[in-house]
Amino acid sequence: MLDLLVTGALLADGTGAPLRRADVGARDGRLILLPPSNPTQRYGPATPGTATPGNGASGSGASGGSAPGYGPSGHGAPGRGAPGYGAPGNGAPGHGTSGSGASGGYASGLDGLGGLGGVGGDGPGGGVLARVVLDGTGMVVAPGFIDVHTHSDAASLFGPEFAELAAAPVRMGVTTEICGNCGSSLFPALPERLEELSRSSRVSFGGRVPIFRDFAGFAQAHAGAPRANHLASLVGHGTLRAGVVGYEDRAATPYELDVMCGLLGDALAAGAAGLSTGLIYTPGTYGGTDEVVALARVAARYGRPYVTHLRDEMARVEEALEEAVEIARRSGAALHVSHHKTAGRHAWGRTERTLARLAALRAEGMDVTCDVYPYTAGSTSLSAMLPPWANDGGTAALLERLRDRNQRERMRQAIADGVPGWENTVGNGGWDLISVASAAGHRELEGRTIASLGGDPVDAAAELLLAERGEVTIISHSMREDDVRRVLAAEFTMIGSDGVPKPGRPHPRIAGTFPRVLGHYAREEGLLSLEAAVHKMTGMAAGRFGLTGRGVVRDGARADLVVFDPATIADAATYADPLLPPRGLAAVVVAGVPAVLDGELTGATPGGIVTP
Repeated sequence: MLDLLVTGALLADGTGAPLRRADVGARDGRLILLPPSNPTQRYGPATPGTATPGNGASGSGASGGSAPGYGPSGHGAPGRGAPGYGAPGNGAPGHGTSGSGASGGYASGLDGLGGLGGVGGDGPGGGVLARVVLDGTGMVVAPGFIDVHTHSDAASLFGPEFAELAAAPVRMGVTTEICGNCGSSLFPALPERLEELSRSSRVSFGGRVPIFRDFAGFAQAHAGAPRANHLASLVGHGTLRAGVVGYEDRAATPYELDVMCGLLGDALAAGAAGLSTGLIYTPGTYGGTDEVVALARVAARYGRPYVTHLRDEMARVEEALEEAVEIARRSGAALHVSHHKTAGRHAWGRTERTLARLAALRAEGMDVTCDVYPYTAGSTSLSAMLPPWANDGGTAALLERLRDRNQRERMRQAIADGVPGWENTVGNGGWDLISVASAAGHRELEGRTIASLGGDPVDAAAELLLAERGEVTIISHSMREDDVRRVLAAEFTMIGSDGVPKPGRPHPRIAGTFPRVLGHYAREEGLLSLEAAVHKMTGMAAGRFGLTGRGVVRDGARADLVVFDPATIADAATYADPLLPPRGLAAVVVAGVPAVLDGELTGATPGGIVTP
């Protein structure tokens, strides 16, 4: 007996191979590939009978609704009726219908996805039984999407306020998220540093952030917090540095660096997926190249990649890329460049050179890749708009400086003149391109630019940071479309949303990234084929981060799947309404269990922590 069966769909297997017809089954969390079923008769005729009530279902032919849980047992074969919410009866896809020829439980009817429930072919020509059957006629079935760049480290550990944010990735087809990016993770740290780290990490993650001594503590906390999809984590260099050195602008001592390397090695041995840096953020920005090389050598020993938010993605992006290349060469670690961009008016168009450089390095034999999100705006903390020295000592020290008018004037001058080695987002764009995404105590300001708040923008930013204790997230409109398209089309680029799950008006990439690539850039723009797009989201991502058995549909692979309509898949999330779920996404299956049907959560929580 199969736990789940997808029939009648075209298969995009995650390798980039051409679409082909195949049915896909799941049993005990693993996939089984089957020959395509007959388009007019799925695994034999139905045996008349009565569906056995399951979670949210009831009785002979009764509607089961959309309640959490998956599937009663029964004997109705999946129907072949017209798309939509059909009535109970002979084969019409219905919403929660059951009985002779129709499926029980919470059946689905979006764009022809029908027949969910206990079905099988115990009649002539049968022989395949499944507890849950998804009729994928007109659909594509693909491996569950792997989001290689998220900041979902703590979202499922917080309360109900974060529930919708935590659910946004799986609702767009993401079955595995990789967090711990940009140098920020929830582990590891020395015991005496945990409290300080927790206070300062609110700026990145929101809420009362738990910081753990090690990977085991992180994994244990998530084991007690049910989630719909899977989560893997990198080790953040900034967290390592804060957890050993603190937030001071100084070099680590040899002893401190040894401790950082030891903590990193322990985390990688326990299951962390790699090392990340965020070299524009404090305290990571205080670490020099040699420090990062030493840490990347540890990652290399474990066969894990060095994943970097470059020290500059604006005017000095090429110099920053060369630093990353040097770190990879000296350490022996594979290199992955996070959310590759050339932002700000002084860097527009430079992806022509940075991508050519990456391609040349690959031709020389270097293991280097990158990721991208399909938008021309980024998102980060408002405090990152200030010079690095302003954040020396952590959030409390920053707030103290912001209360000092003389210090504000220094910040204002630094933004106007620049600081050697600092990215200076505002100086490369302007306060009119920076809008408030999250300010818990000032919701009325969310969506407004800093320039529109009135008065001097540095003062406006300072007062908002003080009022919010530093916890302000912004959206920066700093990129150009031709650069985004160029990075997206590169053969070595995979997809990462860079989603920041904080209440307010987060960047719509948290809910729209993957459908936007498939709908806008693949189908409408023809920038890449559907098969290539799926490969970037699945097999390529799994290969980079060592997620064996994920990112591909083949016998024995992990049973994470997405079923979508290639003719209608599209993002719906906007900057004004950033959590709208996508269109055309029919089902998301995690560990063999439907987690999303017709864009709605089923209530199932089959996800967990995954490791290389």
